[in-house]
Amino acid sequence: MKTNKPDPAIIVIFGVTGDLVKRKLFPALYRLIKANLLDDNTVIVGITRQNISTQDMLADLISGYPEYDESAIEFLKDRFEVQTMNVTESSEYKALLEKLNKMEEDKGMCMNRLFYLSIPPQVFGPIVRFLGENGLNRKCQHNDADSRLLIEKPFGYDLKSAEKLITETTEHFKEEQIFRIDHYLAKETVQNILNFRFNNAIFESLWNSNHISRIDITATETIGIEGRSIFYEQTGALRDLVQSHLLQLMSVITMEEPDTLESDDIHESKLALLNSVVQIPSDKVNKLAVRGQYQSYKTEVNNPKSNIETFAAIEVSINNPRWMGVPIVIKTGKSLDKKQTEIRVVFKRNDETEKQTLHNSLTFRIQPNEGIDIELIVKKPGLDNELQNVDMDFSYSKFFSADSSPDAYERVLVDAIRGDHTLFATNEEVLASWKIVDPILYHWSRETKDLQIYNDNSSGPKNIPDWLNPNYKI
Repeated sequence: MKTNKPDPAIIVIFGVTGDLVKRKLFPALYRLIKANLLDDNTVIVGITRQNISTQDMLADLISGYPEYDESAIEFLKDRFEVQTMNVTESSEYKALLEKLNKMEEDKGMCMNRLFYLSIPPQVFGPIVRFLGENGLNRKCQHNDADSRLLIEKPFGYDLKSAEKLITETTEHFKEEQIFRIDHYLAKETVQNILNFRFNNAIFESLWNSNHISRIDITATETIGIEGRSIFYEQTGALRDLVQSHLLQLMSVITMEEPDTLESDDIHESKLALLNSVVQIPSDKVNKLAVRGQYQSYKTEVNNPKSNIETFAAIEVSINNPRWMGVPIVIKTGKSLDKKQTEIRVVFKRNDETEKQTLHNSLTFRIQPNEGIDIELIVKKPGLDNELQNVDMDFSYSKFFSADSSPDAYERVLVDAIRGDHTLFATNEEVLASWKIVDPILYHWSRETKDLQIYNDNSSGPKNIPDWLNPNYKI
């Protein structure tokens, strides 16, 4: 990845001992450093309640790298330190401010400050409030660099809590300072969707209900919850992936062309799309939403009465001229038989008498094996006019070098340091997404009989409606 280095920054990570930091954030920082893509004056401060030394913390973080780049580790040793801190005490933030000011004085420069909240959402509020009340929301001491707040999902528990969280956050940080992370939007294939749509006239002219019969957005995993029982018992599949990542993917694949591909115009088009999604009324939830739970889940979370879904699928419709009548099927699940995240656009057939199995489709593979697949209908060799589907396959790994495509969290960090909001959800988008799923969550909280138990590493619930079949109505 060749790019201009972002400005120097102090990256303050709340929850540095957490699983997300070790699995995602630290590897992204390591790769950016190894590729020489961070300013040499960048400093990383890890905030934790634990009494752990910087040396021990760094050793734990690099334990997953049996062969690491020595120069990158030396960079980290010189620029990474752990701060033990009680995040519920306001006085601790005064000390943090003094520490950051001293770092800038030692460097002889003002630096962007990123406060990365890799913490449970229930403690967002106090930390944001204490940051604001103690002046950490303001520009640096010389007033020529910004303070920015990076927040991991989930953004609330439902619409009401999201509204409360947004109100609390915007009391202390302006909207332009807030970066709500959705790492799916930072994936290379997702970033390419808009360029693919609007720079290839052969597709954009077909991008409507006259030519498209359905769109499937899928994110499935073969793994279970992997020890995250507390988080998952409070969240579930609909909140975890549909409300955030998958509705964002839907907005990207179906939004109207923005005036420009700049951040503000893209967000305006995405919001208009999300606001045009028809809410599923309570009396239709059982017809247009499916939920399931893999068989070993209750044992895994030690809760025999748990009704938390590990599988969720919904069919939504968009009330605008472009997409009227086109079903959008969104599906996610854990402990299934296939790991894949993709968007599949299925085109209508010219010959309605042709076999149901023959159709044109366009698939954006987000993971694994990022790429784009086009399915065409051709004649088989021979004397008869027998047709079949064939694939035209583009793979990023085959066409581009491995280091040309940054990891999603690398992109998140670099864009946040630069202050580029393009890949981050706005307040309005978060609320619009909650309005879509809130009626389903409310219905599921009052009805438990529709939760289907499915076998681990299977295809999911057996009792599914026709619309969940990917070959239905194509």
